[in-house]
Amino acid sequence: MPKDYSFEKRKYVVGAVAIAIVLVYIVRLFTLQLMSDDYRKSADSNAFRKEIIYPSRGLITDRHGTLLVYNEPSYNILVTMQDQRGVDTLDFCRTVGITREEYIARMAEIKDSKKNVGYSRNTPQLFMSQIPAGEFSMFKEKLFRFRGFSAEKRSVRRYAQGIGAHILGDVGEVSQADVDSDSYYRSGDFIGKLGVERSYEKVLRGEKGMRIMLRDVHGRTQGRYKNGAFDREARPGRNLSLGIDLKTQQLAERLLEGKLGAIVAIEPATGEILCMASAPTYDPRTMVGRDRGKHHQQLMRDPRRPLLNRAISGTYPPGSTFKITQALLGLQEGSINPQVAFPCHHGFNYKGLHVGCHGHASPINLVPAIGTSCNAYFCWNLLRMLGNRQKYGSVQAAMTRWKDQVVSMGYGYKLGVDLPGERRGMIPNAAYYDKAYKKSWNALTIISISIGQGEVTATPLQIANLAATIANRGHFYVPHIAHSVQGECIDTLYTRPHRTMVAPRWYNYAVAGMRRAVLGGTCRGADLPGWEVCGKTGTAQNRGHDHSAFMGFAPMNNPRIALCVYIENGGFGADFAVPIGSLIMEQYLTGKLSPHSQVKAAAFQARRINYGSAER
Repeated sequence: MPKDYSFEKRKYVVGAVAIAIVLVYIVRLFTLQLMSDDYRKSADSNAFRKEIIYPSRGLITDRHGTLLVYNEPSYNILVTMQDQRGVDTLDFCRTVGITREEYIARMAEIKDSKKNVGYSRNTPQLFMSQIPAGEFSMFKEKLFRFRGFSAEKRSVRRYAQGIGAHILGDVGEVSQADVDSDSYYRSGDFIGKLGVERSYEKVLRGEKGMRIMLRDVHGRTQGRYKNGAFDREARPGRNLSLGIDLKTQQLAERLLEGKLGAIVAIEPATGEILCMASAPTYDPRTMVGRDRGKHHQQLMRDPRRPLLNRAISGTYPPGSTFKITQALLGLQEGSINPQVAFPCHHGFNYKGLHVGCHGHASPINLVPAIGTSCNAYFCWNLLRMLGNRQKYGSVQAAMTRWKDQVVSMGYGYKLGVDLPGERRGMIPNAAYYDKAYKKSWNALTIISISIGQGEVTATPLQIANLAATIANRGHFYVPHIAHSVQGECIDTLYTRPHRTMVAPRWYNYAVAGMRRAVLGGTCRGADLPGWEVCGKTGTAQNRGHDHSAFMGFAPMNNPRIALCVYIENGGFGADFAVPIGSLIMEQYLTGKLSPHSQVKAAAFQARRINYGSAER
């Protein structure tokens, strides 16, 4: 009888399948026990409870050590779902001040892995956050009744003065993007959202600690594991000292009430920002605690955009403040010299083009042209430079040189201030005009840029930085808010001087012109007895009322403050910006306002500008 080979084959197949199954189990066991720590974590969660110890956030002070931001104790309520059973939910809700519907909704949100990524029944989940110490005391007394619930001590930020919202920023709950990008954070943690709270987050936040607690088979805490041998203490955040002068900041914010605009003051010798005010503003104390989200939404819906820091994010035509850059690059490039004079018969008139100007002596040379803010002088300056084909070969090459000079003075790119949200402004180049005019353009086509109009835009920070550069006779330090971290100097980025392409000797003429403007020109309202103030007005054309601008510094030699004041729709520079700038300089230089200046400050604080109902 022939042998049944099919039976023999089936035997081998069955044997191979059995071996394969055994191998799969072996591999899986190997993976679970040696390659994966899932089971170990599960076992550890039954035997141990790891309590995170949160560090206190670093304090923030002004340049004189006055406290601006500090911490107060608060508490989070956590829930571990595996242990959460037999809880009297009505009693719990009454104790923490929520409804039963809110309780059910919050529990569902915690269990939703889409909203709560990384959810685990074995680990504590955030149920409620930032409960003040006074409200927490009742819950603490009843905590033993609510099995599965626990508490962790945290802190909440307090903003002492109610000023500097755009500088200080605020702290809010982390987003999922924050958790994904930095392993330091977990759901329910807090992070700096705006201002220095954001830009110096890693300095201020400190380092978390950990306490390992031993649990029995019933999940009850039995004490510290090995008497705390493996615990790790939290390390508090480092304190941050700002360059801000509190009294000057307070005055700046008062003077901007009822207006849209910004004030920026810089210490020329260091680049430290002495004050930075943006209007409208808001009270940073409203952006604390469980109501932060509600207040943030209200600010977001406000058509005046109070969350916008106009000092670094508002881009405006610099107007006549920009004439100083034209003077300096003209001197450097040789298109003008201090003695050359140009005619001004109520404006610039050439080949049918007219740019108006107010009445003054004519012809006029450099220093009085700055002092009187002569439009014609700076138009002739640009025409001579961009039209010099013998030197540059083409208008495009001349424009490239013009742009490079202006950029070296801090325009057209972000300066690098240590705050989030800085914008770069606009300095056009040859390629821009080639595209706009199909390569058919010349100096007359773009003559308005010579007086800070046309396509040129800048932030108030950049204009203040130009004032500091002139005060330093040709160099600047990157403007920055922070002075020191825990007493130590900040990054060398802010201590390295940046020199412009203009030789220092030419800056003496810019200084002389700005001093003349204060003594008998457009900036007479900035004169401050006992201090040699230098200034330059700006009246920037706008679709509505003109913007009012001023930049200046004092004293003329060994300057201590340089600033920019920019008031949207404020009219002539002398109307709003100049007198406000004078008050800011007096406050910082003397430490107070004279009785006469106090009356003047109260009057400007009370003055409001009607911006209408249009959204801005």
